[in-house]
Order: sequence, then C-alpha cells, then structure tokens
Amino acid sequence: KMERNEVVLVDKNDKAIGVMEKLIAHEQGQLHRAFSVFIFNDVGELLLQQRANHKYHGAGLWTNTCCSHPLWGEDVGLSALERLNYEMGMKCNLKFVYSFIYHAQVENNLTEYELDYVFVGYANQKPVLNTDEVQDYKWLNTDKILSDIKKNPSHYTVWFKQAFPELLSKINS
Repeated sequence: KMERNEVVLVDKNDKAIGVMEKLIAHEQGQLHRAFSVFIFNDVGELLLQQRANHKYHGAGLWTNTCCSHPLWGEDVGLSALERLNYEMGMKCNLKFVYSFIYHAQVENNLTEYELDYVFVGYANQKPVLNTDEVQDYKWLNTDKILSDIKKNPSHYTVWFKQAFPELLSKINS
C-alpha cells in the first residue's frame, strides 16, 4: 500500500485527469497532485527531514517533515496522515493551510510540476525514521531555517524553499 509508484495527474484547477507512473510524470514534467506536511513542536521549531541518499531526486537534501503523492481516489488529508506515520513514525492531527503549484527543473533531467497541498501539525514526539525514505532529522527554529536557506540553498528541496516562507506568512498572520 505504501508503494506510491503512481501519481494523480490534474489540471490547474486540481481536477483529476488520470494516473501515471511517478518517474515518467517527473521525466515528462506532468502536473500532478502532491502534499507537504510541516510539523512544529511547542517551542515553534519545525521538524526537518533529510531525504534518503538513494532517492532519485532530492537525495540527501533537507526538507519539510514529510511529503508524497496521494493515490487515485484517496483523500489528500488521509494520505498525508498515513505518510507521516510511514516516513516519520508520527501521528498527530493535520490542518490543511493552502495549496500552490510549482514548476522546477531538478537533477537527473527531472521536472517537478506539482499541485502541492500544504498541511500543518503540532507534535513533540521523537520521530521513528523509516530509513527507506529518511536518513536524518532535526528540529530547528524558523529563523535559523530561513537564514540557512539563504546561506545554503542547495541543501534544501525546491518545494520546501518555496512553501516554507509562504506557510509562515499564512500561519503567523
């Protein structure tokens, strides 16, 4: 069930129009549905994950707590909860904040073109990493993250660099 090898292709209004093998969708730069989960603790730190080194893109990069693609017919919020537990061994309530479309060339001639649902949750538990997906984690305060993104942009995934400042403006306003 957790083998998410297909993505849901969508139009710009998020109308599902088909499924495609994940790698092919990234090779062809087809717009598809995704989600990004951001977990904060009681002192306002964000839980960052470092993607496993064998991922076909974003390998070894730091990013938000968890991200993936919902399956055809799957509720995006439920998919995000399930994936958070699968990658980070965590359970908490998630709240949908906003969605955005981003389009970016990434390594290995791949293109990220995603309609990304952004969810926020709050937890203080220690993650239990699924090492197939994640090789490390750290809790960091938002100012430190923002300044490190400026200093070392290549250490972070493209979607994280786009979603994080926008998310902060929405939850802190």
